[in-house]
Amino acid sequence: MNGEHKIMSSRRQRAALIYLRQSSMAQVREHTESARSQYALAGKAAALGWARTSIEVIDADLGVSGKWGVPREGFTELVTRVCSGDVGAIFGIEITRLARSNADVARLAEFARITGTLLIDPDGVYDPADMNDRVLLGFKGTMGEMELHVMAQRLQANKRAAAERGELRTPLPVGYVHDDAGEVVIDPDAEVQAAVADVFAAFAACGSAYGVVAAFAGRRFPLRAYGGAWAGQLRWGRLTHARVLGVLKNPGYAGAYVFGRYASRRTVDPGGTVHTAMAERPRAEWPVLIKDHHEGYITWPGYLANEARLAANRTNAGARPPREGCALCQGIIWCGSCGKPMRTSYHTERPSYECSSHRDLLTTPACRSVAAATVDDAVARMLLDALTPEQVALALSAADEVAGRRQRVSRAAELAVERARYEAGRAERAFCQVEPENRLVARSLEARWEDRLAALAEAGQALEAARDAQPPLPGRAELEKLAADLPALWHAPATSSKDRKRLLRTLIADITLLPGQQPGQVRIGIRWHTGATDELVTDRPIHSGTARRTPAAAVELARQLGPATSNDELARRLNAAGLTTGHGRPFDVKAVQWIRHAYNIPAPAPYAGGEIPVAEAARRLGCTTSVIYYWIESAQLDARRGPSGRLCIPWTSNIEAACRRRIAGSGHLNPAARRTRPRNRPQRHEAAAVTVGTARHDHTANP
Repeated sequence: MNGEHKIMSSRRQRAALIYLRQSSMAQVREHTESARSQYALAGKAAALGWARTSIEVIDADLGVSGKWGVPREGFTELVTRVCSGDVGAIFGIEITRLARSNADVARLAEFARITGTLLIDPDGVYDPADMNDRVLLGFKGTMGEMELHVMAQRLQANKRAAAERGELRTPLPVGYVHDDAGEVVIDPDAEVQAAVADVFAAFAACGSAYGVVAAFAGRRFPLRAYGGAWAGQLRWGRLTHARVLGVLKNPGYAGAYVFGRYASRRTVDPGGTVHTAMAERPRAEWPVLIKDHHEGYITWPGYLANEARLAANRTNAGARPPREGCALCQGIIWCGSCGKPMRTSYHTERPSYECSSHRDLLTTPACRSVAAATVDDAVARMLLDALTPEQVALALSAADEVAGRRQRVSRAAELAVERARYEAGRAERAFCQVEPENRLVARSLEARWEDRLAALAEAGQALEAARDAQPPLPGRAELEKLAADLPALWHAPATSSKDRKRLLRTLIADITLLPGQQPGQVRIGIRWHTGATDELVTDRPIHSGTARRTPAAAVELARQLGPATSNDELARRLNAAGLTTGHGRPFDVKAVQWIRHAYNIPAPAPYAGGEIPVAEAARRLGCTTSVIYYWIESAQLDARRGPSGRLCIPWTSNIEAACRRRIAGSGHLNPAARRTRPRNRPQRHEAAAVTVGTARHDHTANP
């Protein structure tokens, strides 16, 4: 073996590691000879002088790719053992193929140089500390990497050529199989056909992937296994949301043959770890797309429509699809003050529309919230009124006019694309006709060709932008059908709120809550899909408490007559005017008193000349009001009830003097009037003694 003299006894005293690697489990199963050759390296290490006890085999990476960034347990263990310094040599079937990346090999070689570890393969012994060996290892690693690149490039080119002919066989989605001639045909199993067809039918009915999952509750769905022990077998299981999306997004069900729909993307995190993931390419970047390649479950326009509906359901991307709530304008109503969408809030059973800027504290003074029923009822009436025969005829003529206008705009963009394609083709033909040796001319023609191709790409993008900027127009047949069936369908009990929202969005593009001057009114702007706009004004609903308030006419009359009219007279005047309370009842004294209290309407002066209230009498006499009330109740003081129900006391100097004498003679009100000496009454015990003595005398006298 070349370089065997580099193996010193000090290295034989350390461990010899045999590193095994195969890139996939398929290679492990099918290429057994490679694994056998790698295991045989242990005998080679023994022949070179290592003891059997010092030889270790690391085979944890069998079936693991050696690409950069792929975690490999065996390679990590190998690097760790080398860094520990207890490894004398590393054996491999090809030392530069320890990893697919030269960066990993160079890193291992650097650690081996520092620790004095040899790298050995059937070609020879390499000492990383020797500069010549390091150069040779680097050259062989570069050549190996170049070889892999060329091989992969050729393989991919052949796959691309076969795919462009539609002949590259790839795993088919469930519902398709290859026949004996290799053609793609629908699975002959009727149950499989029905299951796949029902997925598309359920999505057309409900419009969401989760709705399809709900429709398949309790029903099984097929799965064709590829690879492993179940390869080629048909298995059944539960239909999940991910599988529904996989079926709806697969162009193969529309009869199309696609190659390169997914691409591998590699990213590096801040820690230096490389991550590889599969990412779906945009349709414009698919390398191969062959329509009508085989029989489909749906048409290509149906596939595009399903794709658009799925995109419209992505709320994280700004879409606002119709939901199950009762708010009719959910998702298509906008604030006309700040321009942001209005969100639907279900505080109670009565939903409302609120400006979403309120959540970000960015509302303007004109931003408003409104009860959903106020807007929904007005918009629904506008929609149904617009579908009269006359309006439908106008809509049909307007649709034809708008369609013609759009066709003219699209036609202009299409002609621009056609001209740009002609110019690019002309530049290509001129470039192909020049002699390759004439680089001066070829360079100019190549630059001109690239400019024409760039112009063609810009024209194509302009055409797509023009088409995407125009909202879709409803068809004539669709409008006529809506005009005949919509009113009955709208009011049908079986029609759900989600269905009404879909019907609404068929004709109405969006709704804007416009700022208004009147706080009790709402201005609503409606933009139809035809481009026409309408504006309507409706009253806001009156709060239940506000609706039970006293009518303004009754309050105004009470303000005019209240200061000079008693309560009973005012009640009579209000009833005579035909007015009622907020509850619809006739006015009485209590109702009039409530009006005075609620609206601060003063009552007429309750006291005549020479009359004072109870509180004033108590203040003048220096007693409490309870004393005055007691005198009035016991008829010791005269008083009368005024129009407002208050007590009015006639007051003169004689009445005041009599009240003061009453207070002065009352021991309860005037402590000075209480007796200071006890009365001349016998004490209770003396009276008892006299009584007892009398009894005894009577007993002695009458034995």
